[in-house]
Amino acid sequence: MKSGSNVEKILKAGHFAFTGELGPPRGTNAEAVREKAAPLKGMVDMVNITDNQTAVVRMSSWAAAIIAIEEGLEPNYQMVCRDRNRLAMQADILGAYAHGIRNILCLSGDHQQFGDHPQAKGVFDIDSMQLIGMVKKMRDEGKFLGGADIDVPPKLFIGAAANPFAEPFEWRVYRLAKKVRAGADFIQTQCVYNMKRMREWTKQANDMGLTEKTYILAGVTPMKSLGMAKYMKAKVPGMDVPDEIIERLKGVNKKKQADEGIKIACEQIEEFKETKGIAGVHLMAIEWEHKVPEIAERAGVLPRPKV
Repeated sequence: MKSGSNVEKILKAGHFAFTGELGPPRGTNAEAVREKAAPLKGMVDMVNITDNQTAVVRMSSWAAAIIAIEEGLEPNYQMVCRDRNRLAMQADILGAYAHGIRNILCLSGDHQQFGDHPQAKGVFDIDSMQLIGMVKKMRDEGKFLGGADIDVPPKLFIGAAANPFAEPFEWRVYRLAKKVRAGADFIQTQCVYNMKRMREWTKQANDMGLTEKTYILAGVTPMKSLGMAKYMKAKVPGMDVPDEIIERLKGVNKKKQADEGIKIACEQIEEFKETKGIAGVHLMAIEWEHKVPEIAERAGVLPRPKV
């Protein structure tokens, strides 16, 4: 049985972390998980296994996480508050830990109206802040939310998400502070395109001493095309894509837009490596897992440290 979280050891040792993402399939095909896992092995310190992302039904996060473990990856088990009450959540946490899962990312979840079952009942029994606190209570106090003792507590490395770009901007750092106070050991941010805003948010987090209490991993998603950039700017809530990114992609031949997108992502990673208060990067190469080795190579984050 795996003892602790590898990514936790990497961060505590002061290394710059590099994490990835894997979306489970829309069916029972375990091979699809293995195919996506293959290019990530040896490239990332941990891989996020999404939980019915965009409110669309997929293989469960914990099940895909177990397949990822079999393939030699360390999963970051995502859990959303949308689909389960506190009983189901605590049961899943115990089961996930028993199967060797050592990291959890606590999220609210995209609203079901955006997905393929808009009539589904949203549970939201507890919110992401309370979920962080619940996992911490289970881990540190060995108690369920109801107060009863846990025989063997789940010693999970607890993560949360942050969006430095949502309005009102000046509140974002206080929301981060609440998550840190609730027990978030690490934070993964929304995809960053507006570097000016990100610098400002990071400075605020540094000034408030938050970066000494949690590890911040900046979210990076390479743009595949001008169309993707325009779509993200206009249609994706909470996304901040500045005009200069659009202009940069407009300025290259259509066939070279993907390469330019990777180039922008690598420039961001280079800057984050030098930024005080940024402990790593979370690379969300959505349905582009095969490009992760190239991005890791070009961004100069290889080889990954062994701890």
